[in-house]
Amino acid sequence: MRKDSGHIIKLDLSSSFLYGSINSNSSLFHLVHLQWLSLADNHFNSSSIPSGIMNLTSLSYLDLSYSVFSGQIPSEILQLSQLVFLDVSQNHLELRDPSLTNLVEKLLNLKVLDLTEVKISSSIPPALTNLSSLNFLSFSGCGLQGTLSPSIGNLTKLLHLDISFNNFKGELPTSIGNLRSLSYLDVGFSSFSGKLPPSLSNLTQLSYLAISSNQFFGLNSNSLSWIRSLQSLIELDLSYSNITGEIPSALTNLTQLTALYLTHNQLTGPIPAWLMNLNKLSDLNLYSNQLTGHIPAEIGNLTQVQHLRLASNQLASSIPSSIFELKNLQWLDLSSNNLSGTVDLNMFLVNMKSLKVLLLSSNKFSLLTKTTVNTTLQKFIVIGFSSCNLSEFPRFFQNQDQLLSLDLSFNKIAGQIPGWFLNVSTSRLEYLNLSSNLLTSVEHNLSVLPWTNLATLDLRFNNLQGPLPIPSMSTHSYLVSNNHLIGEIPPGICSLHRLHALDLSYNNLTGMLPECLGSFSHELSILKLQGNNFHGNIPENFIHRTNLAMIDLSNNSLQGRIPQSLGNCSKLKFLNLGNNQITDIFPSYLGTLPELEVLILKSNKFYGIIKEPKTGFEFPKLRIIDLSHNRFTGDLPSKYFQSWNAMKNTNASKLEYLQDKLLPHAYPMGTIYGSFDYSLTLSNKGIKMEYQKLSNLVTAIILSNNKFVGQIPTSIANLKGLQTLNLSNNNLEGHIPPSLNNLIMLESLDFSNNKLSGEIPQQLGDLTALAFFNVSHNHLIGRIPRGTQFTTFNLSSFDGNPDLCGEPLLRKCEKSGNSQEEDADSESHFSFGWRIILIGYASGTIIGVILGHIFSVRKLEWLAKIFGLQLKSFERRRGRN
Repeated sequence: MRKDSGHIIKLDLSSSFLYGSINSNSSLFHLVHLQWLSLADNHFNSSSIPSGIMNLTSLSYLDLSYSVFSGQIPSEILQLSQLVFLDVSQNHLELRDPSLTNLVEKLLNLKVLDLTEVKISSSIPPALTNLSSLNFLSFSGCGLQGTLSPSIGNLTKLLHLDISFNNFKGELPTSIGNLRSLSYLDVGFSSFSGKLPPSLSNLTQLSYLAISSNQFFGLNSNSLSWIRSLQSLIELDLSYSNITGEIPSALTNLTQLTALYLTHNQLTGPIPAWLMNLNKLSDLNLYSNQLTGHIPAEIGNLTQVQHLRLASNQLASSIPSSIFELKNLQWLDLSSNNLSGTVDLNMFLVNMKSLKVLLLSSNKFSLLTKTTVNTTLQKFIVIGFSSCNLSEFPRFFQNQDQLLSLDLSFNKIAGQIPGWFLNVSTSRLEYLNLSSNLLTSVEHNLSVLPWTNLATLDLRFNNLQGPLPIPSMSTHSYLVSNNHLIGEIPPGICSLHRLHALDLSYNNLTGMLPECLGSFSHELSILKLQGNNFHGNIPENFIHRTNLAMIDLSNNSLQGRIPQSLGNCSKLKFLNLGNNQITDIFPSYLGTLPELEVLILKSNKFYGIIKEPKTGFEFPKLRIIDLSHNRFTGDLPSKYFQSWNAMKNTNASKLEYLQDKLLPHAYPMGTIYGSFDYSLTLSNKGIKMEYQKLSNLVTAIILSNNKFVGQIPTSIANLKGLQTLNLSNNNLEGHIPPSLNNLIMLESLDFSNNKLSGEIPQQLGDLTALAFFNVSHNHLIGRIPRGTQFTTFNLSSFDGNPDLCGEPLLRKCEKSGNSQEEDADSESHFSFGWRIILIGYASGTIIGVILGHIFSVRKLEWLAKIFGLQLKSFERRRGRN
């Protein structure tokens, strides 16, 4: 309040627990002499900023941050021409009408402009440079687009610039180096490309610099030498920047650094001893690189360090004793390296009293967990002891009641889960992973597990017996596959309304599926029940707006029909109902599912004609379909082949996997939950492939062992991205279409046991990716295509076609007048063909490994027959090496 007039000129209502909307007629807007107003950190219930704010024309300071406002920022705010400070950050606001251009053209006196998380979705207007007094500017998370104009360099009074989390294109302009007063610069996660401008070396006043997660190229120790000029830096974030080579030596000059982030790069070589001279570091993060060598003994120099993350590298040798001198350490992550030796847990407990996060998983050492000290007072929140050669539950957990995350997976813990362990952090534990051990049961045979706040429970790959225990209602991911559980799914499963992933696969569960299955959780995304003994019908209650993306009910004894309510699952990507006893016609209504990529209905009792689709848009993303071992009749569905657009793509932009996050919300800090990979086994004559990780590059049509008739439709030739085509064991007639040579990605082709006639088109010799071919037991005649890999296929690939001739058969074709020329040509093709198949198959194998293929013994035998001496010669050479 101004003493001379009695007018209120400053009003601070921040953090006042205000709730609800503000009416434009509120008495607040009668305080027309207000110069300073803060409503920050309240809850206005997603209401709009009231237009009555236009009455406060004397305002120079307005703070509406963190107050749950939403909607369009009102145009009336543009009338506050005296504003020097404007902060509307961290709400649910938009700035589109009026636009950002309108705002910067009207509010010319601004020194502070914070629009963090305001939806703008435009480019930065040239008029921004009119704000010549601006010293604080944040556009973080605004959806900005286009290039960043060089005119940004005209805002020479800027102290703070944050343009992170946007979608710019092009380079970071060299003019950024003109902002010599900057102390804070964040351009992370904004899609910049090209080279980093060396002019950044001009920003010698910077205390904070983040360039993480862009598309800058050529970053290495030499190209980052300009960093040595930034000797005022306190925090430096170069993570996710594709930096190659050794850790940049220019960092030696940054003696004031307290935080250094180099995560997720391609750094190689050892951790240099000179890095330990930066003894003001409180946070050192080298996570996920390719660093080798040992942890330097000089690490004990980092006496101020609180967070040390060296995980996911290739560090070897033992943990140096000097690491236990880090008395202030709160977070230590050494997981996923090659560290060896014996590690005594007492060393951490005795020397590191502040330690809250301890991650030692996935190394090569043995962890001794018998404690000799009192652990009552030391409380951990995250512990990772996966793959630490443990044979029992560490007893020191008895005193841990603050744990949020505990990972004991991939150890040798056998027998019962002890009763005392069930009391560990029962009210706080969010993540518990006991998978891949030798556990048999839960002591006291609990039917309901005690952790009331648990989000993820992973008990996969154990020897658990008895009935299925039910976790708490808070559970998001319940994973108990590959055990020996028996009995029916208890009704309590229907109370897990927050469940995101349910994996009960490969147990000995019986009974009928609960009626609530498709409706008990709106959040359910992963449903895996395969490999049990379930019978009866699939419940008919899959609801609208469901989140289901993966359903696998294969390898059970389910009967009846496919419920039409599956058509409600608009997010469904993967459906596997194979190896059941389902009796139904082809579920054409699933063709409306916009995201469906994988459809497996094999080994059931499906019957009848597959009717042609009514439109050309059915199954738009389908790339794997297996209808084998059923009773389908009639012609092959040629119009469907025309609409399967995902199989026409031969230029997948990048390798991706079908997967899902284990949790849909924030995780306890330091916990790596990872992803849940979709898996699938595709059986084909001569080939058995298990995809433990199913990529976007795998495509297959398997319609074998049915009663299809008619000709092979030429529309298949449009599916240029197809890798596997199996039409074997049907009643197909006519010729093999020559246009199939368009299938340039085809690796496996099986037309065996049909009634095909005519010649094998010579054009198929162009299919250089083809590794398996079978046309046995048809009525084919004439010469087998010459050259490439056709000469390498097994003789059995052509059995039952007595009128075929040419290599690899011993039956020669009748010679024409230029027989000598043909023989020479044939020999040349044979010699050249071996080179092609060796190259082609090798590349195919590499791709197979990348995609997670596991080839069966049968496949290897087939391969050995094909390569003969060449394969043996290779083995001998490999043995010498």
